[in-house]
Amino acid sequence: MTTLRLPLFPLNSVLFPGLVLPLNVFEERYRAMMRTLLKTPEEEPRRFAVVAIRDGHEVALSAPGMPDPTAEPERGPAAGFGPDPAAAFHTVGCVADAATVRERADGTFEVLATGTTRVRLRSVDASGPFLTAELEELSEEPGDEAGALAEGVLRSFRQYQKRLAGARERSLTTGAELPDEPSVVSYLVAAAMALDTPTKQRLLQAPDTSSRLREELRLLRSETAIIRSLPSLPAVDLTRGPTSLN
Repeated sequence: MTTLRLPLFPLNSVLFPGLVLPLNVFEERYRAMMRTLLKTPEEEPRRFAVVAIRDGHEVALSAPGMPDPTAEPERGPAAGFGPDPAAAFHTVGCVADAATVRERADGTFEVLATGTTRVRLRSVDASGPFLTAELEELSEEPGDEAGALAEGVLRSFRQYQKRLAGARERSLTTGAELPDEPSVVSYLVAAAMALDTPTKQRLLQAPDTSSRLREELRLLRSETAIIRSLPSLPAVDLTRGPTSLN
């Protein structure tokens, strides 16, 4: 079992391996994290872990608000996550490798990272300027019949895209070739589908690639049937392969 300790960046979304994550970093705790990452030697990866928030707020309250307008805003690395931050997060997340960390003139950061490896959250440390976590790397096992399942998922995904484009009364703009490696297919489809966070989280923490693909096949058939029965959908562009999870 391989363990590691990394800065922790909780989000209201799920990051999958291979997917690109753009971030606009403005809270002081995460600005401190980025300043630390910038100290990493250029030949080494600038890594942090992303976990989806189960119960809490991605951005901490920065001014008095409801229900008590006189309440003092929370401060510190665990602000918005309660007395036990670990309980506020889903236990399986993804390591992100920051290819670009650019500081703006106002001290905020523009970050572009890519998901790499799934990890399980073992503990959270809130003693520093930002959250850090002890993590266990999770291997990706193929499972049974992953190749055949990936082919079926890709067929269903293309049909899903066409139905989604038609329901939104817009053209299908994805011209890129889709991958055929089963684990890559499973992550891409999980990220691209219009699903809620708990469902995406369930796909992320599937025990193997085949299990994830089977669940995606079920979801794609179900979602495509629902879209087929609707006259139109709100005009949100979900018809192209995702490059951003935020």
